[in-house]
Amino acid sequence: MNRENWLERLFQIIRFLWICFVIYAGFLLFKFGTPLLYPFIFALLIALLINRPVNFMTAKFRFPRWLSVILALLVLMLLMIGAATLIVTQTVSEINELAKLLPGVTKELGEYLQRTISQDFLMGLYDQIQWMYTHLDPEFKNKVDSTIQSGISSITQTAQDWVVAFLNGLKNLIVSLPNMATVSVISLIAAFFISKDFYVWKKRFQRVLPNGVNSRLDQVLNDLKGALVGFIKAQITLISLTAAIVIIGLLILDVNYAITIGLITGLVDLLPYLGTGTVFVPWIIYLFFKGNYSLVIGLSILYGVVLIFRQVIEPKVVAENVGLDPLLTLVALFVGLQLFGFLGLIIGPVALVLINALVKADVFSDVWRYIKSG
Repeated sequence: MNRENWLERLFQIIRFLWICFVIYAGFLLFKFGTPLLYPFIFALLIALLINRPVNFMTAKFRFPRWLSVILALLVLMLLMIGAATLIVTQTVSEINELAKLLPGVTKELGEYLQRTISQDFLMGLYDQIQWMYTHLDPEFKNKVDSTIQSGISSITQTAQDWVVAFLNGLKNLIVSLPNMATVSVISLIAAFFISKDFYVWKKRFQRVLPNGVNSRLDQVLNDLKGALVGFIKAQITLISLTAAIVIIGLLILDVNYAITIGLITGLVDLLPYLGTGTVFVPWIIYLFFKGNYSLVIGLSILYGVVLIFRQVIEPKVVAENVGLDPLLTLVALFVGLQLFGFLGLIIGPVALVLINALVKADVFSDVWRYIKSG
């Protein structure tokens, strides 16, 4: 290798290390800057959300931009407060109804367990186990006692940990309420200033970056915007299909309030990792103890159909609306689930959308050309 080739390879290595440093510095900036600047990140998202309505009011009604921003923020706040009020009111109402039904359900469940335990078969089985236990070898009996005691201690400790975690979570929520209020106020004020001078800030930001970077960034943002809209459409499609299947299934099973339960199940399907099981699993368990086995079988089949349908159709619907390959979408969902738990079901597709947008904007090609030839 001659001297020119050696120097070229050396500069390629230096440029590659520089790219790695920039990526790592960006990661550190995001990691340590987000906790300090997250109210302003929320403000930027709010400003982006209301930008189109603000532009419409400014052009259509000839409002000053600051007035359009205030009106848009007021409408957004009213919608959020109204939705929160509706959810809280409905939740409190449902809890009150559940509190009225709970004593009857508990009594019915207790009577069922008492009837089950008092059956001759279970009593005979209990007597047989007791007889076998009394005739065990003393050393083996000690091992059994130790195992039972260890199991009971483990169950008790687990229950205690759950209670402590719940109380700590409730305490942290209550403690964080003043901070949440402060963050909300700061985010709204910052959103007002960002949105009022939205295009001024945009021009300032564009002047800082080279023209090539600006064009690539615009393309990436447009792709991300389209992917976000497509992802929302995909989720609406999925919950609508889930609700339709549940409603049809409940109507076939002749269940009361089928439409209401189906709509609630469709909305609950948005919950990552839990989904429709939040409704079906407790319902099936309750009906099993109640002795309504025909409805238990019917609901179990319907739940299985919903699960299979969701697993089969979700990658295809998300891929078609977001513009991704179904196989890659399935891989992203699985990898995200393995790395981040149930949040990975959101992080995985979002990361894939970002990578896809960077590929479409030729960002990776530009980086490779920079490393190769500067």
